[in-house]
Amino acid sequence: METPRDDPRFLRSREAIGGAARALLLAHGPGAITHARVAEHAGIARATVYRHWPRTDQLLAEAMATVPMPFFDAPGTPTRDWLVRELTALARQLDLHDVRVVATTLANAALWEEHMDARRAGFADLLTARLTEALEAAQARGEVELHAAPRDAAALAVGPLYYRATIERGTTDDATVAALVDHLGRWS
Repeated sequence: METPRDDPRFLRSREAIGGAARALLLAHGPGAITHARVAEHAGIARATVYRHWPRTDQLLAEAMATVPMPFFDAPGTPTRDWLVRELTALARQLDLHDVRVVATTLANAALWEEHMDARRAGFADLLTARLTEALEAAQARGEVELHAAPRDAAALAVGPLYYRATIERGTTDDATVAALVDHLGRWS
């Protein structure tokens, strides 16, 4: 027996919605992800978008999941400068209300929903791996003597940004980002 998720129409509409949400996100940012705009862009009824993703935060999380993560890709040297730039870019993204909503929603939903926990784990693993590799390489080149294991240093770098944005609902200024990086170890 064919379930709704196996129905080709269901799959086509879900694909159209995902493509429209991704296009809007890339072209106009997270604020563009609304049920009405996605439906219009996909050329389908708004009710269909709601049927697939009842809440806007879920729709935005889905759109964000389809966009390659730009952070911490292709580390540069000196690593300290690269890390400050990347963490500053991440902090600026977390300044955006919609990104805060997605980050908070993802963390919350991951506690009860298996697919959201898988998405959270995938994002965390990718972010941790990229940072850990960059810090390990910097340490091997003698650029830094880390105060913690590279994996823990990665958490120490990103954790305060997330805390400031989601728990305090504040912003992280450039001086704080630089201080975070400096506290990770002794930079040469």
